[in-house]
Amino acid sequence: MIALIDYGMGNLGSVGKALEFVGAEFELIESPEKLQSFSACILPGVGHFGDGMANLAKRGFVAPLREFAASGKVFGGICLGMQMLLDSSEEAPGVAGLGIIPGKVVRFVSDTEKIPHMGWNNVKVKTPCYGTRGIGEEDFVYFVHSFYALPENPADVALETHYICDFAAALTRGNIFATQFHPEKSQQPGLRMLKNFVDQAQS
Repeated sequence: MIALIDYGMGNLGSVGKALEFVGAEFELIESPEKLQSFSACILPGVGHFGDGMANLAKRGFVAPLREFAASGKVFGGICLGMQMLLDSSEEAPGVAGLGIIPGKVVRFVSDTEKIPHMGWNNVKVKTPCYGTRGIGEEDFVYFVHSFYALPENPADVALETHYICDFAAALTRGNIFATQFHPEKSQQPGLRMLKNFVDQAQS
């Protein structure tokens, strides 16, 4: 059973429908009391880094999510949910992230390209993991973001994409697989990655 974290800022409807489509059993979790009883969790997110961390703290999720990630259970993140796994973000100076993956979130800078990065872009596998099974450079996924993750260790980059610069489209570290793009909006490649996540949770 997968815990889908509801802290008031996730794209829960679309994520839930995509999980149902790939055959997952999940439950919306609004408070952390039952979190450790699940075999996997997904932290979704849309919006501002500072607001996201404030909402997680308000609902008591910060320490339990760190504990869940450290437990070795399968842990996923989507968009803002991925960014909050890092230490900090230029979007919210002075606000600490979850600190599960060392690194920071930085802003795209360009005088010629549109920001936010919005639309379809292809991905390249950098560090193979359970989430990248069956994914290749011909696969396109859907992005909407103005900031991108910059992990300290390049080995934490599961998938890479180029827009303005090469950046981490997905992160991995042990039991963790988290995406900057929205797998629930990314058609077959996104569903493949969600199915990979579900299979890993069930194994």
